[in-house]
Amino acid sequence: AFGEDQSRIRKDHAPENMAILRHIALNLLKHDKTEKVGVKSKRLNAGWNESYLMKVVGL
Repeated sequence: AFGEDQSRIRKDHAPENMAILRHIALNLLKHDKTEKVGVKSKRLNAGWNESYLMKVVGL
């Protein structure tokens, strides 16, 4: 969902740190029940719509 295969983050603990952040983001999107669409659509919507992003993050 986040293009992990194309990621160039390979040094030290960066891959593990990014995996944790991706997991958190994925969980936030999965638990959002305001829209009945897939995770990919929610991710794109959060990228385009700042108010939806703030709603998903909980701010």
